[in-house]
Parts: sequence; C-alpha cells; structure tokens
Amino acid sequence: MNKTTSKYYPWVVVALLWGVALLNYMDRQMLSTMKESMQLDISELQTAENFGRLMAVFLWIYGLMSPFAGAIADRVNRKWLIVISLFVWSAVTYGMGYANTFTEIYWLRALMGVSEALYIPAGLSLIADWHSDKTRSLAVGIHMTGLYTGQAIGGFGATVAASYTWHTAFHWFGLIGIAYALLLVLCLRENPNHNVVKPNIETNKVEKESILKGFSAIFSTVAFWIILFYFAAPSLPGWAIKNWLPTLFSENLNLPMAEAGPMSTITIALSSFCGVVAGGILSDRWVQRNIRGRIYISAIGLGLTIPALFLLGFGHNTIGVIAAGMLFGIGFGIFDANNMPILCQFVSPKYRATAYGIMNMTGVFAGAMVTNVLGKWSDDGNLGLGFALLSVVVAVAIALQLLFLKPKQES
Repeated sequence: MNKTTSKYYPWVVVALLWGVALLNYMDRQMLSTMKESMQLDISELQTAENFGRLMAVFLWIYGLMSPFAGAIADRVNRKWLIVISLFVWSAVTYGMGYANTFTEIYWLRALMGVSEALYIPAGLSLIADWHSDKTRSLAVGIHMTGLYTGQAIGGFGATVAASYTWHTAFHWFGLIGIAYALLLVLCLRENPNHNVVKPNIETNKVEKESILKGFSAIFSTVAFWIILFYFAAPSLPGWAIKNWLPTLFSENLNLPMAEAGPMSTITIALSSFCGVVAGGILSDRWVQRNIRGRIYISAIGLGLTIPALFLLGFGHNTIGVIAAGMLFGIGFGIFDANNMPILCQFVSPKYRATAYGIMNMTGVFAGAMVTNVLGKWSDDGNLGLGFALLSVVVAVAIALQLLFLKPKQES
C-alpha cells in the first residue's frame, strides 16, 4: 500500500463497513415488517406470542454472544471475521425464503443472532484502529448512519413482499449480502498493527493471552464499569424509542398507526443521522484541545434527550411531539458517535472488541427489560409517564460520566 493509498484507506474502511452496517440492520428488521405476509403461509405467526418468540430468540442469542464475539475479534483477523459473519447471516436471510414452518424460521433466526453478533465489535474496533484521535468519532458516526439507513430500508421488505412474495424479499436481500461479502474479500484489509504480540524478553517466545485474562483486565478497570452504566442507561430510552415510539405517537396525537409509524420512524432516523455526524465532528475537534472533549460532547448529547423524553411522554401537540423526537434523535446520535471513541481512551487496543461486546450485551438486555416494562405500563395507560421517568436514569448516567471519567490520553 503506497502513501497516497494509506492516507485515504481509513475512509475506504468506513465506506466498506457502512455497507455492512446497513445490511446488518436491514436483514434483522425485515422480519418484523413482513409479519402480515408471512402469517398467511405460516399460521403460527398469527399469534403475538409466537412472533415475540422469534424476536426474543434473536435478541437473547445476539446479546449472549456479543462478549465472546468481541473476544474472538481481538484475537483473529477481523477482515475474515466480518466477511464470514456477513456471508453467514446473508445466507440465512436467503434461506428464510425457503422456510415453510415456524420451527425452520425460529432456528434460522437463532443462527442469525450468532452471525450478526460477530460483526459490531469487530467492525467498530477495526474502524477505531484505522483512525486516529483526529477522525475517530466522525468515522464511527458515519458508520452508525449505516445502521440507521439499514433499519429504514428494512421496512421496504413489506413493499417487496406485497409486490411479489415474502420469499422473494428474503431471497433478494440475502443475495445482495452474499455479493457484498465477496466484495469485502477483495477490498477490506486488516490493520497491520492488530494483534501484534511481542515475544517475551527473557524466553524470546510469543505468549498468547487467554480469553479469561482479557475479561479480567477489562473488569478490573474501574472506569469501564462507569462506561458500562453510561452505555446501558441511555439504551433504556433508546430501545423504548425503537419499540414504543409509534404507539406513543398514535396515543398522544390520536393518529392511526399507519400515520404514526412512518412519522415516528422518519423523525428519529433523520435526526439521529444528523446527530452522529455533528457529534463526530465536534468531538474530534474538542478532543484536540481537551482530552475530555469526547466525554463533554457525549454528555451534551445525552443532556438533549432529557427534555425530549419529558416532551415525548406528556406532549399532545403534533409539532411539539415531532420536535421532541428530533431533539432526542440528535442527542442520541451524538451519544452514539462517541461510545467506541470514549472506550478507546480507557481500554487497551487489544481488548477493545471484547469490551464493546460486553457493552453491547448489556445494552441489548437493558432494551429487552425496558420493552417488557413499558408494555405493562402501556396496558395501564401510563406509557407517556414511563418515557418521562427514563430521563432520570439518563441524568444519573451523565453525572457519573462527568464526575468519574477522566482519560489521560488517546490510544
């Protein structure tokens, strides 16, 4: 790789992984949008309980696999891990087009949870290694827009299913992913400094660390526990927005779900898109002047979500509720752009993927918990109050973040 190529290649990595991020969220989102088409052929999907089981098996396996996926990413060539992960989940998506029973869909969904879990820790740590402190938050932020875009495109699975069949939708989207995996084989490269183990000075032998030693090193870092809470706390409203905002829009604004769904989704997607880009640029600039710059920008982003949650919970005016949704999206996007960059200030490069895998697991399980709790509150007519109370947890996370996270250097 010549000097000109090496100058621009970190951004090539971001561009390539942006496509993977898009496919990651697109493939997982498709199932929920095609429920009506699929339940005509698979009768078990007509009950909410069985459909919930499909959602749950993915989340539980995805969450449980995340720390181990991170540990694997810290020890192997991440290019090939990402290629294999993408190929497998795309093949699973393609295979779902041939499924004829609930059992087949269930186990394919479980396999998708395993394969998709391998990507995020590997992808984010690869981006972090290719980018210095001057561009790291922006690079991560741009990558996150791929997730948002994929989530939005996944909604068009229902459109394809309506025009053709749900089998065709799975086949098309699966083939796109398989083809993209082949492109990564040709274009994606591992960072040359990854997983470089120096030999022991006394024995002149390379000593490989065990996975348990990696987990021990991470959990013995006090700052990581603060980061873990600071990551999990906003995950509560983050998942609440993802799963319950259409219902809240419908109830508070007296809109049919056909209008409330697109209105809420577009509001959050567009504002989050702006937030991650703005948060990345501002953070990369501030950290050049103050080592805590990323922490301050992240805290500002989370701070914006507090009034947004109150307004979303108790607002009944269309303009006000949409404005609150935009405020939340911008704030959460700023937060999203800085998670891995802040982690890089406290955790060694050789443990980054493992640490992020643990964070990812915590966030997913927090999301599963809040989804269940808000479901009960919604049945009691208190969904808006639940949204407002989540702001208290976010405020505690901001306080802990500002009081205790004091990095000494970028790594």
